Amino acid sequence: MDYDKTYYMFDRQQWRQFHGKLGDNHITQQELAQVKALNDKLSLEDVSVIYAPLRHLIHIFLNQFQRQQGALADFLNRSTEHVPFIIGIAGSVAVGKSTTARLLQLMLSRAYPNYKVQQITTDGFLYPNRVLAERHIMDRKGFPESYDMEALINFMDAVKDNVPNVKVPRYSHQVYDIVPGEYDIVDQPDILIVEGINVLQLPSNAPVFVSDFFDFSIYVDADPDLIEQWYLERFGVLLDTAFTDPNDYYYQYAIGDREDAFAMAKDVWRKVNLTNLKEFILPTRSRADVILHKTKHHLIDKVYLRKF
Repeated sequence: MDYDKTYYMFDRQQWRQFHGKLGDNHITQQELAQVKALNDKLSLEDVSVIYAPLRHLIHIFLNQFQRQQGALADFLNRSTEHVPFIIGIAGSVAVGKSTTARLLQLMLSRAYPNYKVQQITTDGFLYPNRVLAERHIMDRKGFPESYDMEALINFMDAVKDNVPNVKVPRYSHQVYDIVPGEYDIVDQPDILIVEGINVLQLPSNAPVFVSDFFDFSIYVDADPDLIEQWYLERFGVLLDTAFTDPNDYYYQYAIGDREDAFAMAKDVWRKVNLTNLKEFILPTRSRADVILHKTKHHLIDKVYLRKF
């Protein structure tokens, strides 16, 4: 894919030089397995070569953000208020956003032991399946119109205003729907990581966008053919783990004909996820501060850093 000329490009060997002095990673193989998303690939070498420099870059942006907040407070002749630093992570379904988000949460928690570092996904702001069905857009799940953007914007606004105990609706991939009455709580974090396919999108006729609340943003990128392969591999793993639970969304496919199930998954990829990627997700890539480009086996081979 072609990249905007507003980015510096670094291969793995070049990028690894920018690790900085922000302490040791202290990441174990067991911890790595816990943060890794289903069917994703991640190694301790990736932590050292890719994510340690990325953490150092976030450190620079965080310091700049805190100085700016202090300068603004001086200008307004008021005491400095607690304002969370928010990181946005975007990219296609099955590209590995969740792994990046959870690993950064772990690494930033280690780098800043006195900070509260939290992480959420925007899946919780999807409309419930009941609403999608009523609006006849179940086949558009994941598209911009399937999200309650007003609720998401209100959430972001509350977090930036340092409101305590802000609720995030809980989404279950196992049941493929919002879980009624269940929430995750974001409580005045110092750093919040917001991961989702839609976080860099610009909804039409909206005065404020989700990305307006970000202080640093990442786009996880790969060739669509590779992402399709990862999507189908993940689908196969989901089938393998759904046999024993009739309440699992994938149970109906797990107990049926496997060839038919994969034919359905390929159709969903082509009609839903690939269309969404091309029309709404990929066009947001150039809005990110950093692009992590993946090649085969989820290997990050290039990192792009926005020049200005």
